[in-house]
Amino acid sequence: MESRTAAVAHRSTATGSLSEAWARVRNSPRWIVAIALLLRVGWIIIGHTYKFKHADYNFGFGWEMGSIGASLASGHGFSNPFGPATGPTAWEPPLYPGLTAGVFLVFGVYSKASAFVLLTLNSVFSALTCVPIFLIARRIFSEKVAVGSAWAWALLPNVMFWSTKAVWETCLGTLLLTTIFWLALTMEDRDGWMPWFQFGLLWGITALSSTSLLSFLPAAGLWAWYRRARRGKPSLAGVVLASAVFFACITPWLVRNYQTFGKFIFIRDNFGQELRLGNGPGADGTLMLYLDPPHDPYAMRQFQAMGELPYIAMRKQQALDFIRADYGRFAKLCVRRFVYFWAAPPKDAEHWWMGEAKNSLFLASSVLMFWGLGRALRLRVPGAWLLFWMFLLCPAVYYFVYCLPRYRHPIEPEMAMLAVFLLTEAGKKSTASRPVQSSERESA
Repeated sequence: MESRTAAVAHRSTATGSLSEAWARVRNSPRWIVAIALLLRVGWIIIGHTYKFKHADYNFGFGWEMGSIGASLASGHGFSNPFGPATGPTAWEPPLYPGLTAGVFLVFGVYSKASAFVLLTLNSVFSALTCVPIFLIARRIFSEKVAVGSAWAWALLPNVMFWSTKAVWETCLGTLLLTTIFWLALTMEDRDGWMPWFQFGLLWGITALSSTSLLSFLPAAGLWAWYRRARRGKPSLAGVVLASAVFFACITPWLVRNYQTFGKFIFIRDNFGQELRLGNGPGADGTLMLYLDPPHDPYAMRQFQAMGELPYIAMRKQQALDFIRADYGRFAKLCVRRFVYFWAAPPKDAEHWWMGEAKNSLFLASSVLMFWGLGRALRLRVPGAWLLFWMFLLCPAVYYFVYCLPRYRHPIEPEMAMLAVFLLTEAGKKSTASRPVQSSERESA
């Protein structure tokens, strides 16, 4: 009898210890990051996602980022964005191609080892994003929402896809933008010059990595200024410092562009081409990839013969002529692109139902986000308006060119928070309604 009681007590103690250990793991950002990274690297190994096709100048390995990185590693400078020799380029910001070149120099140009390292680095960026997600959600909503949001980011397959399949700056840009969002939220609580220095530095790094994300800079800066002003804290000197740090980060690249091309280019030069890939004869709101030089031999010959800037200028003029010919048609295309950004572009899947299922999940996450944002605004949740400005500004440029599912990824951490917040609120309502229903049954 005593031995049975001791065994039961031992089992209870063991169960209690496991529960306590799981509680520590479940609520620890460090453990969430570690598990997120383990899952991502595990999938790279198990899924062999580091194996890329070597056809077409290895363009599938990092696309323009990989091509420029290979050019740098081969001693040809920041050039040749499509593989063949086309000369100096400003097609992409310099940071990620430079990172790719560094990996190529150590592990080999377009080697499997380089692919594994680059995808692992992307996985590190993606896993680390759990930390600012946790901090933002805890500040705006609650500890419960923070834990749920961080775990959602760690475990969701669609989140892991971009870090384990694509050699691109997507995961780095997402980490930077989410960290900047958290910094903007906390600027009102912090004093001294360091927060402003960090603000300018992070935005400078972001500009050199994911230039399109700069659309959120005015909202983030004005938000920080406004919130500090409400507390009577001065910000002018900090704004000047942040601006100086920002321009110190990007000025060397601007000087390089001017010396290389003989004109001012703000970080990258390819907007005219992107505008044309979404607007022209046959446009339907999706990317007309068949017109891109890597996929169209005639366009590649034009690019090589004309040079980068004249080719882009020609493409921009073609797009503008198409737009001016029928503004109503252009407006309809923009509406389509708005829908595709939030509901996903049509997919060419092996099985039609697979494409429909993926798009349905993509749309569902957007619906949960908009619903959650609306509720957060109604409840006047602190930081809800900063979320509003992020979702308004960050996607805007894609409504005018074209959109890909990848373009939504940098704002998906905040989307995940709002979805978890909404589900948490629904759980509160369900719990609150149970006692009422029980009492009604008893009175009946």
